Amino acid sequence: MDQQEEQQPAPVRGEELLTSTSPSSAFKPELQNQDQDQDPSYPHNSKTFRLRIFRRKAITKSSLQNIQPNMSTSGQTDLLQPNSNIDWTESAQYGEHIWFEASVSGDFCYVGEQFCVAKLLQKSVSRMKCAGCKISVHVMCMDQLEKINFRCKPTFREPASRAVREANVVRHHWVHRRRQTGKCRQCGKGFQQKFSFHSKEIVAISCSWCKQAYHNKVACFMLQQIEECCSMGAHATVIVPPTWIIRVRRPQTSLKSSKKKKRTLLKTNKLSKKGTELQDGRWKPFLIKPLPSQLMKPLLVFVNPKSGGNQGSKVIQSFMWYLNPRQVFDLTNGGPREGLELYSKVPNLRIVACGGDGTVGWILSVLDQLKLRPQPPVAILPLGTGNDLARTLNWGGGYTDEPITKILSHVEDGNVVQLDRWNLKVEANLEAQPEDRDEQQTTKLPIDVFNNYFSLGFDAHVTLGFHESREANPEKFSSRFRNKMFYAGTAFSDFLSGSSKDLARHIRVVCDDTDLTAKVQEMKLQCLLFLNIPRYCAGTTPWGNPSEHQEFEPQRHDDGCIEVIGFTMTSLATLQVGGHGERLHQCKEVTLTTFKSIPMQVDGEPCKLAPSVIHISLRNQANMVQKVKRRINMPHLNDQQLVPEKLQIRVNRISMAAYEALHYDQDQLKEASTPLGVIHVPGDCDLEMCRQHVQHLQDQLDQDGDGLRAEGPSLQKLSLNWCFLDCTTADRFYRIDRAQEHLNYVTEISQEELYILDPELVDKETVCTSSSILKPVDSEEHQEPSGQCSFPCSSSSPTSSRISATSRDTKVDAELISCIRTGNLSRLTELHQQGADLLLQDAEGHTLLHHSVQTGSKDIVRYLIDNVPMCHLDLTETETGETALHQAAALGLRSICHFLVEAGASLMKTDLQGDTPKHRAAKAQDLELADYLGNRQHYQMIQREDEETAV
Repeated sequence: MDQQEEQQPAPVRGEELLTSTSPSSAFKPELQNQDQDQDPSYPHNSKTFRLRIFRRKAITKSSLQNIQPNMSTSGQTDLLQPNSNIDWTESAQYGEHIWFEASVSGDFCYVGEQFCVAKLLQKSVSRMKCAGCKISVHVMCMDQLEKINFRCKPTFREPASRAVREANVVRHHWVHRRRQTGKCRQCGKGFQQKFSFHSKEIVAISCSWCKQAYHNKVACFMLQQIEECCSMGAHATVIVPPTWIIRVRRPQTSLKSSKKKKRTLLKTNKLSKKGTELQDGRWKPFLIKPLPSQLMKPLLVFVNPKSGGNQGSKVIQSFMWYLNPRQVFDLTNGGPREGLELYSKVPNLRIVACGGDGTVGWILSVLDQLKLRPQPPVAILPLGTGNDLARTLNWGGGYTDEPITKILSHVEDGNVVQLDRWNLKVEANLEAQPEDRDEQQTTKLPIDVFNNYFSLGFDAHVTLGFHESREANPEKFSSRFRNKMFYAGTAFSDFLSGSSKDLARHIRVVCDDTDLTAKVQEMKLQCLLFLNIPRYCAGTTPWGNPSEHQEFEPQRHDDGCIEVIGFTMTSLATLQVGGHGERLHQCKEVTLTTFKSIPMQVDGEPCKLAPSVIHISLRNQANMVQKVKRRINMPHLNDQQLVPEKLQIRVNRISMAAYEALHYDQDQLKEASTPLGVIHVPGDCDLEMCRQHVQHLQDQLDQDGDGLRAEGPSLQKLSLNWCFLDCTTADRFYRIDRAQEHLNYVTEISQEELYILDPELVDKETVCTSSSILKPVDSEEHQEPSGQCSFPCSSSSPTSSRISATSRDTKVDAELISCIRTGNLSRLTELHQQGADLLLQDAEGHTLLHHSVQTGSKDIVRYLIDNVPMCHLDLTETETGETALHQAAALGLRSICHFLVEAGASLMKTDLQGDTPKHRAAKAQDLELADYLGNRQHYQMIQREDEETAV
């Protein structure tokens, strides 16, 4: 989906300019001496200027009137304090924004310069960003949104008549954007970004619901589109439209007449029976009135922000952008019960649980309490670590950066499967001796239902020790790495002390009337596991794959049976390398008797239970959503283009440094990739099979390159941690979890070229991050010019003649520098065509760009910029730490500064004195250039902040 950047709206005050704010003092060389009054591109002189004014008036008017049936019922008119929580009270405001803090302050403010308080005060202050419509405003400018009459997309409606189920339509929520990715829906062309900072024109108009975007041109955006109904976009079937969510008025009771009071109470009771405003005797200000449709699969999203570090907050914002924000609930604000009660009557409802396995169990328990029929199926977006249930249902072991749009599609298309849930009934063991009890013991388990597993012995003892230490000193467990180290240390100390070596002597196990006690004692088991799903302990498979001749069946999560597995210390140690435990039984009921206090854990929640008799029995089956393969580009029945039998795909790899820097710029990231080779795969090949072909290609390269391996990235061996990249989305590249490769076809993530991410490639090639002399690439290993510093910076040359790395000609290097100092561009071009290396950097760190800036030759600077990778622009001198842009700013070379900035040179890089290019221009008394560089520096910072991670 498209990613947008906010732009000033259309505040209508008479006939004032609406398409741009007042001209900035920003500098651009090409326009420095132009008279704006004579510029035909200037908005005042455009023929369509008045039509643009009329259109913006209409958009502003429609944003209020067309989406708000009754403004008088919305209560307060003053904007409340910034709030990231959805207001479900009767005082909720119509079109209220959902604010989240933006990480970087900036100049862009949606209210426009006329109303921007920060602009008037000449201060750079923090900004807030709305999750619903993605506009950004300064904190002190929020009240100004009321003055320009701009509200967020509506999330509910008022009952405009007695017919609560009246057919209301949803209209577009148009927002002006300064930056927009993707293509115009009308003309099919991309959105031209305005690089000159003083230009603040609106480049696009997009809808916050359907995400359709149009050029800010009369030919693309028609007036009649303002009044059109919105289709809700690609995810219309999972979005709860605002017409379904109704705010009801509180029932009015008369104090003047007891008869009227009784009559009102009677009416209220009738409403209660109908299930409208009253639920469980409490009046609810909101109700859901869905319009049933077999095509609709509305989603209800619950997010646990405490899972996965900062992932939870990002996930909440992303779901609020793609869905109705009232579909998204923060579990830290009261849990899932309120949301489940509110949406209990919505047909075909599906639930998305964003968190760990504990979050999923919490939601399933509340669903049990509410006794919803039919029970809505639950999908999982795994946050944090572990996530064995999510792995079992193909959702992976954790959330990386898969686009939310694909997750929504997977939830919609996923299969509904059943998950067995098991009761744990605990009774005191009256046969136990008093000396076998413990002061720290408890008489009940943390939870009495489990979905994943129930265990006792060594693993529970380690988990309990970790849990108690964290409860006593929480400040020591803030780091995930330190947690793992402590956990490993606890396990090792317990192993040495033999804390669970006598477990078998203190328990009795009966499975379906079969006594396994003697077998447990004979094997001297130190851990006993009752497993419901195939995964355990962050992805291991303790049941394994029993062969056909054995008495045990393969494990299933919906067969009504539970697997009983025992572990010795040896089998526990082999779990992480593909081993399995001792298979004891597959049964439907278990009676476990303990004769002393023993550590136990239920779905990861540990305790030390007193001697007890524990009965394990099947409770029920929960509906879950299992992620399946999706064929996005599946042809229609009457489409003659069938899937080819064989595909020929070129494989390219990308370093982690290039991916992190350029994953939002697809073209540059593709240029920064390194060709690995060509593979031939079947047309219906999935990524798991494709990985084998890539590995076979690597093996062939190893055989061909024995004894000839150089430092070129095309011949470097792939690391073990490489993963596939999805390059088919409109906005950016995304990583694909290796555990989910079998769910994705090759044709889903690539067309003719396949991209893979090799995280260790950057560790071997730090050419552009070093201040030492650059080493050129050998002629046989020459690659196309790269755009990032994760690859050797070899320049492109049109001929086959190259200068070898082992026989570098210092005379050619000296002639290159001489050409630059004398301004001889033709000779420089000739040398480059003959194979001269433009990435030359001498012992002092001077590049050819440094030399050309010192001579002030614009043509040579342009030629070098066009023929060197972007990383080369930011190389620094050894003595001063200056980049070429630092030197150009210090010399007041405005045009050269503009060339370097537009090419991507960093404006935030500092020299050894701590100065940015802006500071160097200010020290040179060129305030206009300093202002330009400062504005572009803000632009770079804001671009980084607005390019949010998927999550």
